Amino acid sequence: MEQDIYSDGSDRVERMLLFAFLDVKSSGCEFREQLPLLQKQSILRSAKEVQCYDSDGELQTDGNRSGHLQNGELVLDPEVNEEVVRTIAAQLAEIGDQLDKQIRAKVVNDLVQHFRNENLPREEITRYLSQAVEGLARAIPSDLEQEKAMLVLAMLLTKKVANQVPSLLQRVFSTTVNYINQHLHNYVVRMLQE
Repeated sequence: MEQDIYSDGSDRVERMLLFAFLDVKSSGCEFREQLPLLQKQSILRSAKEVQCYDSDGELQTDGNRSGHLQNGELVLDPEVNEEVVRTIAAQLAEIGDQLDKQIRAKVVNDLVQHFRNENLPREEITRYLSQAVEGLARAIPSDLEQEKAMLVLAMLLTKKVANQVPSLLQRVFSTTVNYINQHLHNYVVRMLQE
């Protein structure tokens, strides 16, 4: 059985996939200018998760090499092929284009209100996102795999909320990463290993 190189206890694969999805579909979006800052913060978070470095400067998490610092920035090892992540994100974005019309403005507006409420804990916001995704997934045509539908819907909702209120991009991004990591991590790993 192949070792799961994506299960290092972090959510970096989910962050990479969601960022690539948003980057693919960001032309004409209100949050486009904030993506470079989001990417930088996401990379820095990866570096902070690391426990130590070995003598070669390689980042170490739980004894497995996951990346290294190059010019002060995190560079992922070849096992996490960024091009594959981008390709999968582009395919998911195409599906998102087809599902986009099925998302009513009320669902997005309700999520925006929850994300704007800074008093709501992360778990509560993740629960609201999960409920929205599950509600929309029930209305999706049965020819689309349920897990894929839920993944695309979560990322599409992220895009819609951030497009409506760009200042929420970082909060909705981290919440969606948390949701995907909790509910769809194994599915994401299978997609990347195919």
